[in-house]
Amino acid sequence: MATDALQQTRLLVQAAAAACEDKKGEDTRILELDPIDSGLSDFFLVTSATNNRQSTAIADEIEMRLKREFGVFPNSVEGRRQGEWILLDYVDFVAHVFLAERRAFYDIERLRKSARPLSPAEFDAELKAALAEKTRAVRGKSAAKRVVSGKDSAPAPGSTAKKSAAAAKSAPVKSNAAKPAANKRSAPAKAAARKPAASKKRTSRAAPKP
Repeated sequence: MATDALQQTRLLVQAAAAACEDKKGEDTRILELDPIDSGLSDFFLVTSATNNRQSTAIADEIEMRLKREFGVFPNSVEGRRQGEWILLDYVDFVAHVFLAERRAFYDIERLRKSARPLSPAEFDAELKAALAEKTRAVRGKSAAKRVVSGKDSAPAPGSTAKKSAAAAKSAPVKSNAAKPAANKRSAPAKAAARKPAASKKRTSRAAPKP
């Protein structure tokens, strides 16, 4: 089975196990079947009920939840009328809802010795780890594509320093050196402007009276 299809099946099993927990199913177990011995299915979900009414309620909740959340219907349903052993066949996984005494009698866990038993909590932890690993792999591929396309390529060593130096050279340099020179030139000019006025006054005083 492809990885994506297997992940989808795991999500279905996870939702079915949650439905069992919500309806107070007892000793819920997930059997990861050996591919050589499993036939078409990858998982068995097994849970127990204390009476026929509860077993029917658990089976109904599994069916309704998978229909509502995933749009998935069972390929077949058996034993709903009696309620002693209800089997919901989703092809890639099969849900078994037993009365406690029927479960002990048929003992599916013992018959499937090659299967790996998991509690719902263990199954959830493995599923989260697998999804996280897949997310990291997808992000790694996206980053690699951006680098190859040049979108995220790093600048060449020293290129930033060269750009900064070029910008500094091209920027206009403000200098205050011209201001003192302007001040020095303006002082003699003012003095020169004042001297002729003074000389005129002195000349007019020295001139003989008519």
